[in-house]
Formats: sequence, structure tokens, C-alpha cells
Amino acid sequence: MAGRVKRDRTHYLYLAVIVAVLAGIAVGFAAPDVAVELKPIGKGFVNLIKMMISPIIFCTIVLGIGSVRKAAKVGAVGGLALGYFLLMSTAALAIGLVVGNIIQPGNGLELTQEARDAGADQAAAGDAESTTEFLLGIIPDTMVSAFTSGEVLQTLFVALLVGFALQALGRAGQPVLTGIGHLQRLVFRVLAMIMWVAPVGAFGAIAAVVGETGADALKSLAVIMIGFYVTCALFVFGVLGLVLRFVAGVNIFRLLKYLAREFLLIVSTSSSESALPRLIAKMEHLGISRPVVGITVPTGYSFNLDGTAIYLTMASLFIAEAMGDPLSVGQQISLLVFMIVASKGAAGVTGAGLATLAGGLQSHRPELVDGVGLIVGIDRFMSEARALTNFAGNAVATVLIGTWTKEIDRDRVEEVLAGRVPFDEATLVDDHAPAAAEPEEPADASAAPETTPVKAG
Repeated sequence: MAGRVKRDRTHYLYLAVIVAVLAGIAVGFAAPDVAVELKPIGKGFVNLIKMMISPIIFCTIVLGIGSVRKAAKVGAVGGLALGYFLLMSTAALAIGLVVGNIIQPGNGLELTQEARDAGADQAAAGDAESTTEFLLGIIPDTMVSAFTSGEVLQTLFVALLVGFALQALGRAGQPVLTGIGHLQRLVFRVLAMIMWVAPVGAFGAIAAVVGETGADALKSLAVIMIGFYVTCALFVFGVLGLVLRFVAGVNIFRLLKYLAREFLLIVSTSSSESALPRLIAKMEHLGISRPVVGITVPTGYSFNLDGTAIYLTMASLFIAEAMGDPLSVGQQISLLVFMIVASKGAAGVTGAGLATLAGGLQSHRPELVDGVGLIVGIDRFMSEARALTNFAGNAVATVLIGTWTKEIDRDRVEEVLAGRVPFDEATLVDDHAPAAAEPEEPADASAAPETTPVKAG
């Protein structure tokens, strides 16, 4: 009975988020000056979520790797994930190119001086780092600084080192693993508490963006917005949906329904990073092993940028056409391959896609940089579709990698997606997974007896 009360309460919480979003839109139109002043409220909520990212990633990866006896399994998961991410990013680029060339969204627009100035500002903020700088940036100054810098890849790097070290220690490392398991419960509990201010954060974020842009910005740029949303939908339900069905036998609609609350959170914050901790918890609850979830999800947030790839593709074509200087096919491919490389790590940062776009144009076609100002007004709305697509891509990737590596409990997947094994919103911790303190037992053997009592509860 107590469990039901908790689930009902969280259900009302997310209804409150919807009401807050609608109220924010109303305030944005009715009192735009006041609405703009509410921007810090939304930013504050996103910052609360971000402060939980590093400890959650650390605990998840360390527990996942530390409880696996063979390091080769971890390497296989990582290599498979990176190969898949590269393939899907290429597919996203291709779809964006095809749709962008068909609808030619930039025809007929004229660039104002104000828009030119905005484009120059974004170019200044979007200076692309070199590959060497990116690789060196993965190594933190200290092990502790990885948790304070907010860099996902630095936290991932430290967690991998600690996980492999505990794996090498064997039984001597079990007390540490047990302690980290308790720490993970504490971290997720703090996250569950933070989620109760989600309606306030959503209200402030939506009110501010509507107050800043109004309706005029949407009218003149409706083609690029609609085209982008349609392209993202085609990619998610067409490409990802078909791959998920044929490889894992999972219906994309059922999976996205299972993640509905996370999508609502992303819409209200325009950042997929706000849902990263919950995606980790829900993928484990779905029946995918900790090592697969712990490696695939955080890595995907930096390398699996399907939505960002589509955005960079269509925005580049849009700007070139609006500036009266369309890109040839060769120029399109060259520019966009550069951008997708330069966009690593941008998936969870609101507005990072715009800076990446400007930086790529500055490097390849400086004469087009002024055109970035054309989409500044609607970038926030496009950012939502970017984040939603990136998130869906990472969720699908986790299921696929789990299937390929045989680290998925298919029976549990069916039970969870059917709603017979509800996710515990109070703790955000999945208790069906093999305990970190028992690495000697095979994953399949430990998972089977644990699944039954959960179903009964």
C-alpha cells in the first residue's frame, strides 16, 4: 500500500510539471518582461540535476565494472558501443542532408544586421577545440577534480580506473564495492528529493524562453522548425524503431512510453542531461546489466549525438540558403563530418549545439557565420528536439548493446514494458540486479531468483 501512495505522489508531480509548462507559456506571452526575469529559476533547477551527474556515473560504472570478473567483457561493450554510435551518427547526418535538400528551408529569408551580430557572437563562443585538446581534456587535474569540473568524460575515465582496480583486487575489494553501493542509494535518494522542485524549474525555464522570443520568431522560421521536428521523428520511429524491433524485438513506442517522464523532464529543461541519472536507473530496472548500462549511457551522452547531427545538418543548409550561398554536396559532407566530430560532449548542454554550429561555419565557411543569427531566436525550441532525439538514441542503444552482448533479461523487459514491474520512483534504485558484493556468481544465475519476488511485489 505504501508503495502505491509513493507512485501516486510522483504521478501528480509530473502532472504538476505539465501544468507549470503551460503556466510558463501563458506568463511568457502575457508579461514577457517579467517572464525573462524568471530565467534563473529554470537554470537553478538544471544546475541541481547537473550536480548529481558525476556521483551517479561514478557509482554506476564502478559497481558495474567492479562486479564483472573479466575485463575483456567491459572492453567488448565499449568497443561495440562506439562502433554503433558512429554508424547511427552517420545515418542521422544522411537523413538530415536528404530532408534539408528537399525542403530547402532557407529560401526567401533576409538577414538583418541584428542577426548578423548575433551570429558573430556565437562564432566567438564556438571556437572548436582540436582532437589533441579533446583527448587531453579527458584526463582530470586530480581524481577529485573530475567530480567538481562537471566533465562527464573525466568522471567516466576515473570511474573506469577505479572499477578495473577493484576488479583486480577481487574479494579484497568487496567492502569498497559494498560501500559504493550504499553511496549509490544515497545519491539516487538525493536526486529523488530534487525532482520535487521540477515544476518550479519548468515554469521558470519555459516562461523565460517564450518571453524572449514571442511568436514572431516562430512565424518566419516555421519551415526549418517543422522540418527539423519531422526529420527527428523519422529518425527515431523509422531508423531507430526498425533496428530496435529487428535486433531486440522491442517496440519503440513501448520503450518511449516507459521513459515518458524523462521526456517530459527534457522538454521542460531543453537538456537531455537532466534525465541522464534517471535513464541509468531505468535501464537497469528494465533488465540490462550494470556494466552495459554503466558504459553505454555515459559514453553515449558524449558520442551518440543523433539529434545534434540532424540539427547541424539542417541548420547549415538553412543558413547557406538564407545567405544566398548554397553548399555543394561535397561541401555539405565535409562541413558536417567536421561538426559531428567537434560536437562531442555537447549533447547534455543547453545551447552547445548553436555554438558548435557557429564554430564549424567559422572554420569551413566564415562568410556564412553571420547567418547563425537567423536561428538564435528559435534555437531553444530546436534544442528540445535535439535533446529528445539524443535521449531516445541512447535509450535504444543501451537495449541494443545489451542484446548483442547477451546482457539483457528479456523476460524482465517484457514484464517492465507491460507495466507489471513498476519503477520505484521513491528510491530510483533497482534491486533486481546482481549485488556488487557477489561477483563470483554468474549474472544469469543471480538474476533469475531475484526477478520473481520483484514481480510479486
